[in-house]
Amino acid sequence: MSTTIRVRRMKSEDITLIHEGLAPHDVSKPVEYIEHCWQENVENKRLTLLAFHENEFAGWGHIVYTSHYPYFAENHIPEIQNLDVISTLRKRGIGNVLMEALEAEVFATFDTIGIGFGLYASYGTAQRLYTKRGYIPDGRGLMYDNKPVVPGSQVRVDDELTLYLTKSR
Repeated sequence: MSTTIRVRRMKSEDITLIHEGLAPHDVSKPVEYIEHCWQENVENKRLTLLAFHENEFAGWGHIVYTSHYPYFAENHIPEIQNLDVISTLRKRGIGNVLMEALEAEVFATFDTIGIGFGLYASYGTAQRLYTKRGYIPDGRGLMYDNKPVVPGSQVRVDDELTLYLTKSR
């Protein structure tokens, strides 16, 4: 039996759908954040795509056209952010289909796309997905809060400790 995965752009009426869809899972987001994402879509600062599995909201992902990561911003590299697939729907190819759609949007205009991820086990699935899709480290090493980690220094292992990768078409 085949399953259907569908991806489409976010609409204003999706705010409640997203909030209620993510809320009971490990990827929940405050409604204010979702509203902020919608506003940035309206302003063409961000593109948000929603994934549906068998017509059920399954996750979302974003392209931010001006990254907070200085290297991406200075080099006009759009960044994929917050790729979230609802935990009960993982391992069904949803993240891969969503990544494919996000990449297609970026590569229609840009030559390179960027992405960052955390370095602890919760990011393991994402780390594997991105490397399988051809993303490679940008060569600038570890970042903490978008600033280089200085050799010999100590940093907290949390969501701000990241490694950034890029992929070119």
